[in-house]
Amino acid sequence: MTAHSKAVDLFNEYYSYLKSNLMYDEEAREDAKVCALIAVNEILDLNLGLSNCDENNWDIDKFYLEVKQEIEKL
Repeated sequence: MTAHSKAVDLFNEYYSYLKSNLMYDEEAREDAKVCALIAVNEILDLNLGLSNCDENNWDIDKFYLEVKQEIEKL
């Protein structure tokens, strides 16, 4: 999975939920971006604490930093 496709998946999950609760399209889009960014930041916060333990964690950090950038572009 690419960072872009993960960003789109996260965004779409939140957008679908927010839109189903009768929010306006633009409001739901912006809220979905905020929610997706919160989720990615949580992953990064958890993983950064472990990054000294395992070099695989660096790959995860790199991936989710790219996901964060892709979400911001949506």
